[in-house]
Amino acid sequence: MRAMIFAAGLGTRLRPLTDRMPKALVPVGGRTLLQWQIEKLRDAGLEDITVNVHHFADMIIGYLRENKNFGCKIRISNEREELLETGGGLKKAFADMAEQEAVLACNADILSDIDLPALLDAYKQDNESRLVVSPRDTQRYLCFDNSGYLCGWTHLGTGETKGRDGQRLAFSGMQILNPAVMQRLQHIQQTRFSLTDFYLQTAADGKPHERLKAYVPDHYHMMDVGKADHLHEAEEFAAFLTKGMHTN
Repeated sequence: MRAMIFAAGLGTRLRPLTDRMPKALVPVGGRTLLQWQIEKLRDAGLEDITVNVHHFADMIIGYLRENKNFGCKIRISNEREELLETGGGLKKAFADMAEQEAVLACNADILSDIDLPALLDAYKQDNESRLVVSPRDTQRYLCFDNSGYLCGWTHLGTGETKGRDGQRLAFSGMQILNPAVMQRLQHIQQTRFSLTDFYLQTAADGKPHERLKAYVPDHYHMMDVGKADHLHEAEEFAAFLTKGMHTN
């Protein structure tokens, strides 16, 4: 299995920090957001990692080189010319993969205490794609049917819905996609699109082995480090994660 970290975003909500650095290199708890993700993936045995870049791309590439890729095999997916959103970014990152593999993809700006080995074990049980979700409060929810498969999406603030309603769970920005879904992704004609739209279309007309299943981690805590006024809270959360690492 390969991994990907979405690190190409503009990070507009983290301004003024991101006026001089990419969001992925914002420091929290003595590490950059990118380092937190790489080390978590590496410690779970995922050492072949693709990082997409756009905003301050050279800073990310230089940072990885200076840190010897944190002991991993790091591939760079270059989006300097055009930011491709999550779906387009994932498609481009693995377009040249000779044979489709499963991919674990995550956002650079999400801190969490997820047990990655447990997630990987869940995937290995049936090789069905997993969307990491939780019952936290938010405005946008993915909807899952009684069997735990994605069937729709809703935005509580606007009342917009897509697909069918079901159990409403908040997406964490992390997913494992099996080879069938990765292959379907490569057949999308657009170059720039969101993974959410791709997932909803797959849920509507995909084949059984392309279904997307909810994965709700046990004892899960997460934080979206998306806004500058959340950085103090992020420092506290990083301290909580560090304490957990030292006690495990």
